[in-house]
Amino acid sequence: MNALELRDVTVRYGAVRALNGVTLTAAKGAITAVLGANGAGKSTLLRTVSGLVRPVSGSIAYDGRVIAGRRVEDITRMGLAHVPEGRGIITELTVEENLRLGALIRPREERGRSAAMGPRAAERSEAMDSVFELFPVLYERRRHTAATLSGGERQMLAIGRALMSRPSLLLLDEPSLGLAPRVVAQIMAVLRRLRDEGGHTVLLVEQNARSALSIADRAVVLNLGEVVIDDEAHRIAGDDQLRHAYLGF
Repeated sequence: MNALELRDVTVRYGAVRALNGVTLTAAKGAITAVLGANGAGKSTLLRTVSGLVRPVSGSIAYDGRVIAGRRVEDITRMGLAHVPEGRGIITELTVEENLRLGALIRPREERGRSAAMGPRAAERSEAMDSVFELFPVLYERRRHTAATLSGGERQMLAIGRALMSRPSLLLLDEPSLGLAPRVVAQIMAVLRRLRDEGGHTVLLVEQNARSALSIADRAVVLNLGEVVIDDEAHRIAGDDQLRHAYLGF
């Protein structure tokens, strides 16, 4: 079953078509990588799914519910969380305070359960414990301001903050950008774990195609706003001609 479906989605910035008739699906409980060069439309794709950008045509559905045209907060409450490029954490706040911000908006069904189960603080504490279990370094630095974190730790915090809303679909924009290979490997391992143990659906935008393909179930390659390849990740990784033509390795 597909968690996310885009059908013939077109996005324009003025006269420029950032996405041109994009059709793709992200299977439930799987990692789908979106690959391509700078300017291919990858970030625009995520921003369109999360509601930050509105398409001029086409449809977007999540778990069978139309989300195109809805407000960002409504889409978030449906179980989507977007980790943008640049991380977007608040450096003046502590790690714990940043994480608490992520719990301000939760899926409606989760919010309804909390009323029956007890105080919301207990649920937030449980979510935070889960984040600290995934990223032990954040627990060690929990009372430090985010300004003191390394680039890799800030990326972990950005992902952790998104997980505080208990999403079922995680949208990640270039999580490996500017990070050392060791840290990239740690983050990719966490994404694999979120899929395998947590059942999360992940839509992963990456320029580090080699790392993305190593954990993805399926991959989509964008070129100038259009889908040029949509196939199983291992097939793309094993096609030398295709990789050289579109992915640069």
